[in-house]
Amino acid sequence: MSSGSSVADVSALRRLPSVDQVLKAGPALAAVERFGRAEATEAVRTALDAARAALRAGTPAPVDAEGIAAAALAALAADARASLCPVFNLTGTVLHTNLGRALLAEEAVEAAVAAMRSAVALEYDLDSGKRGERDDHVRDLLCRLTGAEDATVVNNNAAAVLLVLNTLAAGRDSIVSRGELIEIGGAFRMPDIMARAGTRLVEVGTTNRTHPKDYRGALSPETGLVVKVHTSNYRIEGFTAEVPPKELAAIAHEAHVPLFNDLGSGTLADLAAYGLVHEPTVREAVMEGADIVTFSGDKLLGGPQTGFIVGRRDLIAAINKNPMKRALRVDKIRLAALEATLKLYLDPDRLARRLPTLRLLTRQPAEMAAVAARVRPVLAAKLGDAFTIEERACKSQIGSGALPLETLASTALALSPADGSGRRLAALADALRRLPVPVVGRVEDGALLLDLRCLEDEAGFAASLAHLEPA
Repeated sequence: MSSGSSVADVSALRRLPSVDQVLKAGPALAAVERFGRAEATEAVRTALDAARAALRAGTPAPVDAEGIAAAALAALAADARASLCPVFNLTGTVLHTNLGRALLAEEAVEAAVAAMRSAVALEYDLDSGKRGERDDHVRDLLCRLTGAEDATVVNNNAAAVLLVLNTLAAGRDSIVSRGELIEIGGAFRMPDIMARAGTRLVEVGTTNRTHPKDYRGALSPETGLVVKVHTSNYRIEGFTAEVPPKELAAIAHEAHVPLFNDLGSGTLADLAAYGLVHEPTVREAVMEGADIVTFSGDKLLGGPQTGFIVGRRDLIAAINKNPMKRALRVDKIRLAALEATLKLYLDPDRLARRLPTLRLLTRQPAEMAAVAARVRPVLAAKLGDAFTIEERACKSQIGSGALPLETLASTALALSPADGSGRRLAALADALRRLPVPVVGRVEDGALLLDLRCLEDEAGFAASLAHLEPA
């Protein structure tokens, strides 16, 4: 650094305004109005400290009150932005675990908002004026939709499995096929859940083949449950064998042992009726003889994060008496959204239009192609000659461990750097994630793919893109 520049930096340091002077500037007044005096004052001090440090390092920095105040306001606005913010999911995974899984239907959103704004009859029986049960709000709906005798609900399906095992098989054996000892997201494994529940895991069969004799040979007076786990997040193909649920129920009932069927993702509707691959429904599991069935609420069902337990009335009663049930219960907001979601299933003719999960899964390729034609010019205007934009046929997936082999024909916009630079591609992906409503795609074959299956708010997408700086 030259002596001249050193003198200039000292002069600039001397010109820096005081905190009180900055607080009188327009942006600072706006900061006080929006965030309060204490927060605004602290932000101004931080902005002044940053300016001093920059000037001492020979880096340009604002030295006037307006510039310092603007920097403070920008910092406060950035900190105020919610970390749990909406994003455009253009990854091609409809039920993306890291992006919140199922989108709620408008009816569910409205019900949740109403529950947040008001006192509600959560555990209050309006007919008798006495204490009620929160499960009553969805029990009859669940029984009607599944054919089960009784039902209860907890905060997710892992909790449902844990509660069932702890209630019905603690200190006893739970028999499971080796091919069904699944691991779900976050490295949560069925054997670990069983250990925490206090039941002894008894593995039968092999990874790819399990026969009726394997279950019969493992049954003993110490058996608490026979467990069937639907492998909703993977498939074993080739030389395989498994015992069908109906036959397994007969084996369990011969020994006077309940059959527990964990469906995992679970669905209340026959997806084949909507052009998708058939997935075992909860009603089918009940009809096939399962005494207890567990499944998720925020995957194929398309509701809020919940775990359902349906089945025999006496077993549900025992589960509800478990002290763990209170620790795993759902709050009024999720319960309100859940009730509204379940009611949509009473009208199957309009379900695909009203339930976002089913609407997105059944979207036809022509729809995504039309979206691509409308969105492509908007992207081209922002990216200029730095990127080529190509409409590309691609495959979407359902996600969240549901139907792992099923893919859905879709259309993506492939954004490729004109110079083939991987660094420029990464910079674009980063810039899209920093938009007011971040855009999340996937990198594949040297291009950033924006799968358009889940893009319904085209106006909002364009408005967010308006803030994109050219890469």
